[in-house]
Amino acid sequence: YEIYQCDWSSDVCSSDLLHNFAPFEPNQSGYPMVQFDKDDVEAIGLLKLDILGVRMQSAIAYSLKEIERVEGKAIDIDGISLDDPETYKLIGSTKTLGIFQIESPGQRELVGKFLPKDFTDITIDISLFRPGPVKSDMITPFLSARHGFANRVRLHPKIDPILDESDGVLVFHEQVIRVVSVVAGVSLAQADEVRRSLGKLENRESVGEWFYSAALANGFEIPVIDRVWEILTAFASFGFCKAHAAAFALPTYQSAWLKTHHTAAFLAGVLTHDPGMYPRRLILDEARQFGIQIKPVDINLSAKEYIVEKVKIGRAHV
Repeated sequence: YEIYQCDWSSDVCSSDLLHNFAPFEPNQSGYPMVQFDKDDVEAIGLLKLDILGVRMQSAIAYSLKEIERVEGKAIDIDGISLDDPETYKLIGSTKTLGIFQIESPGQRELVGKFLPKDFTDITIDISLFRPGPVKSDMITPFLSARHGFANRVRLHPKIDPILDESDGVLVFHEQVIRVVSVVAGVSLAQADEVRRSLGKLENRESVGEWFYSAALANGFEIPVIDRVWEILTAFASFGFCKAHAAAFALPTYQSAWLKTHHTAAFLAGVLTHDPGMYPRRLILDEARQFGIQIKPVDINLSAKEYIVEKVKIGRAHV
């Protein structure tokens, strides 16, 4: 198999030489790139994959090797605790440059206001920081409910437990599916079909007629159905798959944990593999902010990668 880039966010896979199927050109980084876009490569029968977070995985792997080399201990990054208070303290401090998914200016503002306390909170944060939720102002009611500035929305005793994890705000696709299933009295599979249909404006009227009829037959009263439908139509198309967000949240937490407990090794990995959105000069300044000295190039000691060196005064060098 061969995998090549087919646009700026997707990769294409073929069981034969891709040159037999599509023309190539070098992308901005010098890697071969198929000239067809993500839709065209599927139209000619190729498999398109979205492979995300690869550079961060490389940075994490490099950090772990540096920790083992310098400190003499191997860390199983998939075995670390997901409820480390110091890691969440770092995230809430907004000092998140280099950390996967939460280093942008907008994300730093959000985590500073949100103050995530557990892994589910990171999953919610990633789900909320998307164009749809931001544009539809899902973040404001969530933060207001989370911090007690406003009462959370209460819809019905059968519905409220579904929204408990997100303080009454509809955030995840899985929540949409469960709400539709409970209110309309249908299976989760049928509810998922409804969720998909809600994403298309032309389907809203027909789905609405079905939903009201099914909900009434299932024993729900009109005022409750009205409010549920209002929320579904406002937020359902902007929801995010929780499983997808959780897959993002894991390297987010792992990179935050490494920055918290092994700062020099983590930033060496970030500088070596350049996974984020900032130039190296800002990451170097971030290292200095954490008390890490940046040593000049040494013909005898330097390597092609950024390496960590312990010094007598108790601070690390990169």
